[in-house]
Amino acid sequence: MKAAEAYRFRLDWFISFVSVVEHGGFSAAAHALYRSQSRISTHVAELERALGVRLFDRACTPVELTAEGRELLPHARGMLQHLQAASDNASRAAQRVCGKVRLGAYPSAAAHLFPFLLEQSALRYPGVELVLWEGTTLELEAALLSGDVDLAVRPVLPAPTSDAFTCRTLWQEPLVAVVPDEEAPAGPLRLAELACRQLITVGDNTGRGNDNVETAMAFEQAGLVPDVVFRTNQPQTLIALARRGIAVGVTNALAMLMANTEGVHVVPIADAVRGREVALWWRTDRTPTRAKEAVHALLAEAPLPAFGS
Repeated sequence: MKAAEAYRFRLDWFISFVSVVEHGGFSAAAHALYRSQSRISTHVAELERALGVRLFDRACTPVELTAEGRELLPHARGMLQHLQAASDNASRAAQRVCGKVRLGAYPSAAAHLFPFLLEQSALRYPGVELVLWEGTTLELEAALLSGDVDLAVRPVLPAPTSDAFTCRTLWQEPLVAVVPDEEAPAGPLRLAELACRQLITVGDNTGRGNDNVETAMAFEQAGLVPDVVFRTNQPQTLIALARRGIAVGVTNALAMLMANTEGVHVVPIADAVRGREVALWWRTDRTPTRAKEAVHALLAEAPLPAFGS
């Protein structure tokens, strides 16, 4: 049927026709549809005139379908079922979470979170385009400030310079030492022991201030001055230097949990009372969207890193 020909028919005609069949009469159909009996009768009569056939034998009590009516019934029901399915699909589409969310994270957090987020967002929020980005702590702050990312997973320290940010803590992780396997101690090390050794820490080796704040604060609070000979933002570089015995690595536990630590021993630091607090950050001056809220929810459900005892 061409679209123009469909204008000869009205949907409520078919609704009334099917209702008369399903409820066993015009009066019962009128009651079910909250219409007058005369309105139901008019609908059926108009459908009969449009089709040029009689659909009911009104001489019977209760009324019975004619042969033409029996032939029309499955088509009428099918049409109403298709309409209901279309309505249901449209409703689901309206409720579906859609949009783009740009999420940044520093490398070890990215290694921990990104596989879970990609898998779960595709499964639960197929309408969300999740764009992932890696960067250092200071690069994440700049990206959040410029709007290049919507959400950022980064340490709480150093504190962002903008008061437009807010955060929710995701986890806390301890500081650890990294030594060659052959130098593995029997138990945890202490900050005083590490201060006597040459150290490799996390940070920017150019001296532009992107230092591992947690490591610096741990030694400062203990009244110690560490001998840091090199800083790197690459966990595998730290491991490679520690493996050769060039210096002892001091870093956050997640970096070692996500890296290949073959040839080195990751040692707890007994008196490093403050480790790294990691949080999800976003701007308070940006309008939240359902897509961002969905990613918030996924991050809240993400498994915590298994740091052990």
